[in-house]
Amino acid sequence: MQLIWVPAIVTLAVTLLRLTGERLGWSTALFNPAPGGGAAIVGISWLVPIFGVYFAVKRAKQGDGPGNPWRALGVALLGFALALASAIAPNMLHFGLRRSIVTFAAGSVIAIFVGLKAWPALARTLVAYGFLARIPVALIALVAMYGNWGTHYDVAPPEGQYLNQFAPIVKWFWIGLLPQMTAWIMFTVIVGTIFGAIAVGIVRPRPAAAA
Repeated sequence: MQLIWVPAIVTLAVTLLRLTGERLGWSTALFNPAPGGGAAIVGISWLVPIFGVYFAVKRAKQGDGPGNPWRALGVALLGFALALASAIAPNMLHFGLRRSIVTFAAGSVIAIFVGLKAWPALARTLVAYGFLARIPVALIALVAMYGNWGTHYDVAPPEGQYLNQFAPIVKWFWIGLLPQMTAWIMFTVIVGTIFGAIAVGIVRPRPAAAA
């Protein structure tokens, strides 16, 4: 926990900055309120590779390295492939939005367990960081949906406009809570492990005692 508190605070600050920028109508290149965020420059998803490398180097120096970082990379890529398949398959099978979300959520959970096999110490750190990063986002989304703020936290995608006829808590479950607690945790674990394994494979940091 000592390792993730500062990254978690930085991530929360970026989340609040993103919310402020969208609410005040600042540049859409930086703060895009479109569904999914529109790859806005200010966003916490961009922090995952950075903190993935940071956590990986720290864990390796603490003696919790992966043994073979390239094997860890390979297993993480397998997890990524599984998650990607669970995202693509619903479109190919013409699933509706909610069935697609459930399928992707299930695939994401499986991918998380694969990530835990890739590099257990790093994956556990990334899971903890992921929840600290995503729980505030989920709570903001809930408030935003009740307030109808028009941010990327509460706007449904075009194919999900029918969710607006339901109570905000139902809409939140489908496009707020479930994705944040599954798909985005998976993204944190898998992408963080991929970048972390590459960094450790190149740098080869030695444990502190050995150094």
